[in-house]
Amino acid sequence: MMSEFNNGLSCLVDGASKSITEGVLLQELDLDLQNTIYHDYPNSTENDFICLDHLLKYRLAKIDKMIVLKHRESMHVNNRLTHILTDKNFKIVNVNKHQKESYTFGQKVADKVAHFGGSWRFIIISICAMVVWITINVFHLFNMHFDSYPFILLNLFLSMVAALQAPLILMSQNRSSDYDRLHADNDFHINLKTEEEMRVLHAKIDRIIQKDNPDLFEVQKLQTKMLGELQQQMSALARKNK
Repeated sequence: MMSEFNNGLSCLVDGASKSITEGVLLQELDLDLQNTIYHDYPNSTENDFICLDHLLKYRLAKIDKMIVLKHRESMHVNNRLTHILTDKNFKIVNVNKHQKESYTFGQKVADKVAHFGGSWRFIIISICAMVVWITINVFHLFNMHFDSYPFILLNLFLSMVAALQAPLILMSQNRSSDYDRLHADNDFHINLKTEEEMRVLHAKIDRIIQKDNPDLFEVQKLQTKMLGELQQQMSALARKNK
């Protein structure tokens, strides 16, 4: 055992003599670390030796690089979400509030007339008014007789009411059509925004499953190796001191 510790290896970084338990051969490292070391030391080979102190710097640099990359990817996803939330193409409006704020006086009158004209109250009032009109003129109640049969004046008033009511109802229907179009356009923006958000979230979940989890396992693997190497060093020192 003592001969094993006496036969030292030279670290390719600083040329210091180290025992076999104080480092590893390059061929024992993963490809990323090998390529990084080859880049810094072009003349090195897979049979070269690197001590654990210098190897620790490369491993920490690799972990830092992975952290920076993850942060950059997360920022990219967050920027896409921010763009979706602020993009005018995805702008969502309160349809009812927008309609009330854009009402003109004429449109308000048209809506009220259409609402009243399509109610049972208007029908009952109209029937009662016609019955009273006909009764007064047929039976001469209260000595009144201003529209004899066939009630031409009544027909004139009914025609005037219908002539005025029809365009007002059409104006209200146009408002309803505008409301429906605005509501449909708003639904389209909501669906489009939801679809884009779901697409970004799916991409983020896929990145977590396909990239982040394997990288996390890689970091844990590096930590396990470092702990194992530390344990080997401590065991070697304990044997050396015996």
